[in-house]
Amino acid sequence: MEEVISIFESQVLKLHTTRSWDFMGLILDNTGEVTPVQLAYGDDIVVGIFDTGVWPESESFQEEPSMSPIPSSWKGTCVRGEKFDPQKACNRKLIGARYYVKGFEEEYGPLNASTNREYRSARDFLGHGTHTASTAAGSIAKNAGFFGLGRGIARGGAPRARLAVYKICWGKDSDGKCTEADILAAFDDALHDGVDVISASFGESPPLRPFFASNADIGSFNAMQHGVTVVFSGGNDGPEPSLVQNVAPWSICVAASSIDRTFPTEIVVNSDFSIVGESFISTEVKAKLVEAFTYFADGICKCENWMGRKATGRVVLCFSTMGSVKTEEAEAAAKKANASGLIFAEPMTELIAEVDIIPTVRIDIAQGTQLRDYLAQFPRLPIVQLKPSKTSIGKVPAPTVAYFSSRGPSSISPDILKPDITAPGIGVLAAWPPNTPPTLLPSDGRSVKWNFQSGTSMSCPHVSGVVALIKSAHPNWSPAAIRSALMTTAYTRDTSHDSILAGGSMKVSDPFDIGAGHINPMKAMDPGLIYDLKPTDYIVFLRNIGYTQDQINKIFLPSPDETERTSCPQAHKIPNSFINYPSITVSNLQSTMTIKRTVKNVGQKKNAIYFASVVKPGGVEVVVWPRVLVFSWFKEEVSYYVSLKPLKMSQGRFDFGQIVWSDGFHYVRSPLVVFVNNTHLDSVTHHSSI
Repeated sequence: MEEVISIFESQVLKLHTTRSWDFMGLILDNTGEVTPVQLAYGDDIVVGIFDTGVWPESESFQEEPSMSPIPSSWKGTCVRGEKFDPQKACNRKLIGARYYVKGFEEEYGPLNASTNREYRSARDFLGHGTHTASTAAGSIAKNAGFFGLGRGIARGGAPRARLAVYKICWGKDSDGKCTEADILAAFDDALHDGVDVISASFGESPPLRPFFASNADIGSFNAMQHGVTVVFSGGNDGPEPSLVQNVAPWSICVAASSIDRTFPTEIVVNSDFSIVGESFISTEVKAKLVEAFTYFADGICKCENWMGRKATGRVVLCFSTMGSVKTEEAEAAAKKANASGLIFAEPMTELIAEVDIIPTVRIDIAQGTQLRDYLAQFPRLPIVQLKPSKTSIGKVPAPTVAYFSSRGPSSISPDILKPDITAPGIGVLAAWPPNTPPTLLPSDGRSVKWNFQSGTSMSCPHVSGVVALIKSAHPNWSPAAIRSALMTTAYTRDTSHDSILAGGSMKVSDPFDIGAGHINPMKAMDPGLIYDLKPTDYIVFLRNIGYTQDQINKIFLPSPDETERTSCPQAHKIPNSFINYPSITVSNLQSTMTIKRTVKNVGQKKNAIYFASVVKPGGVEVVVWPRVLVFSWFKEEVSYYVSLKPLKMSQGRFDFGQIVWSDGFHYVRSPLVVFVNNTHLDSVTHHSSI
């Protein structure tokens, strides 16, 4: 049909799997009430969660006291299904619930509850959706915790906001599978229903498909045109570069980082030797300490290396470096050997406490080496105690980028900085279905209402919750304006006032790790200046990625005042760097280039003067003009220009700087990312002269 833009096969995407809001400055007071921002805003906002469904009985999804009626603009519904009665499940908090299984069944066959342990309804089994929904907009819930750890008052970023759940991901061998056919159907319904924000914690690893061949990108583009902000997780493929996912310039891409909460767990050997690791152990383990070589061939803690001897009453010391073992592999092997516990030594940049099927304490390689050498002194196996874990707050610098968080640059649009921002994604405590084991393993008989999870899947709803607050405070702001507010107010220093470190290394982070920096909710409510974009401003980008004029005309919603702007001259190609993005990225600087940016004053003072300060990338001359921006009641938008000139011969490296505009109160910061690529030009000139 003439209306069809393109046809392509539905692909399968994967999920990206209480202290965090305090850490971000949204602090509870002594009465248990949230900060005025969280109380004052969000009641009129609907957050759409694209995930594995919801456990509606959780405290996170009960109505807040004196919650006002459902917004009159809401057109959605709660769909009846297996063990999901809308009359009981939905209320003024959870106002929408739909499920989409047709695409999944086309791909994998009929949904079989006996093998998939799933519900044919919006009810959540995998737990991922319940966790993300409660993180974004969960109601205030007291006495949250995981077997005494992380105890406190849980709530989402926008506890007054409404939730609409769209179940698009289904359990397949304890893993979440999300088909694009179901995703696009959910986008269509969500936009018709009237959501204000969409939180989507899924994606696919590179190689990334073109934007016009990705349903998530198409759906989010349509959402942007409707004024709906879409927040995506950036993926868990780090720390190698250029593996970031969900990189469309019209959505928000979120990296993951730590908070200042840890769970120190003491290991005591023979009562006179102790080291401290990380774990979620609730009950002390006392057993004999043994090296992996006793039970596993070549000391490699994998199931296939188990030599058949039972390790009953033993705690096994394993090293990740012996056979490139992952934590979950070592846990499975230790459990198969019937061990009482596991001490797992791995690089210090990867130490993250996880919920385990067997009591497991993570230590770094140096600690593991000390423990191994101490163990070697004993002719008989010594007694080891794994003490119950403790909750420690404010004792370590934070944030630090998670080692697994996917890094930039974007592999298909390197002139658009991705990720955009980082948020808490390590050890996040949130709601969980009590019928689902915390590890998802059938052999795990525990039932919990709250669970710890790590991943960019967890950082994504943190940003979605803040977006809900901003949208409520500034209902006329576009998705681009909201993203700008988040990015330009983000910070790049940790709690020790030093540079944020990049997990997976011992080095300082850069914009490919954290985007513009760590989210700062309070500052983002009042950014001073914003970099705005209208839907038609993305035409340059669409042209550059191969859209024809006819296709562009069809995908844009009709807007009388912008009809003529959907045309774009083909003679002169404009680089993507010229899009009015809050960050400036030039991925191929060969000679002097001048870039234009336009900022809008959204501060309370309409008469304002902003001054520029610049940190230059290495080997690049940066000139900003004008150096002073003057705003008034009659002039709320002002443009400036950035001239970049390479001062060095270079190839194969990025350099970083920043541009900050300030009126003395607001600090509007834009990362500056430049790839000088002129060595080959010098080579051509040299050969020509010969």
